[in-house]
Amino acid sequence: MLLAEGFLPTRGSYVLDAVFLAMFVICLVLTISIYLVRQNRQFATHRRLQIGLAILLVIAILIFEIDVRFVTQWRQLAKESRFYESGIVDRALWIHLAFAIPTPFVWAYVILMALRKFPQPAQPSGHSASHKFWGWTAAIMMWLTAVTGCTFYWLAFAC
Repeated sequence: MLLAEGFLPTRGSYVLDAVFLAMFVICLVLTISIYLVRQNRQFATHRRLQIGLAILLVIAILIFEIDVRFVTQWRQLAKESRFYESGIVDRALWIHLAFAIPTPFVWAYVILMALRKFPQPAQPSGHSASHKFWGWTAAIMMWLTAVTGCTFYWLAFAC
C-alpha cells in the first residue's frame, strides 16, 4: 500500500482528491438536470444527464473502492488530522456511509423504473408521481452524501 499525495493542498491521495471534486460536479449536474426537467420540460436531456451521472458515479465508486482498499492507506494520511484521535473522523465517516451506501441503490431504482415505465420519447405518464417522489429522494440523498463526504474529507485530510 502507498501513502500517495494528491493534487489538492491536503493529505488526500489523487483518487480521494478526484472523488472529492467529482462530488461537486455530480451535484451541480444533478441540480441542472432537475432544473431542466422542471422548468423547461427537457425530458430527453434530463434522461441523458441522469444516465450519464449514474455511469460516472459507478466508475467513481469503483475507482474509489479499489484505491482505499488496495492502494492508499487513508488512515495513515488521516492520522495527522487534529480530529483523528478524538474519533471525530470515524464518526464523520460513519455518518457519510449512512448516506453513501444506500444512495446509489435508490438512484439505480429511480433510473431503472424510469427506463421501464416512461414512454419513448420521454414524457410525463402515470409513473410521473412515483418518479418525482423517488427522484427527489435520490437527489437529496446524493446531496447529503456529498455534504457528509466533503465534511469527512475536510476533517480527515485538510485539518
